[in-house]
Amino acid sequence: MHKMPPDLRKAINSSRQARAIWDDITPLARNEWICWVTSGKKAETRDIRIKKALSKLSGGMRRPCCWAGCPHR
Repeated sequence: MHKMPPDLRKAINSSRQARAIWDDITPLARNEWICWVTSGKKAETRDIRIKKALSKLSGGMRRPCCWAGCPHR
């Protein structure tokens, strides 16, 4: 399992909708969001992924779309 990075935690906590979905999804789904965000090599990519994750979670998406999944499982 991946540890929640502070920047992603701050983003999720900034949105009531995203936080509600985050609290409702499984630990495996949370791990996949964390891995998807942190797997970006560049800081710009990570920032973009955090914004997308926040938007998608706020919209009710429970897992990252169009991603092969966490390779660390």
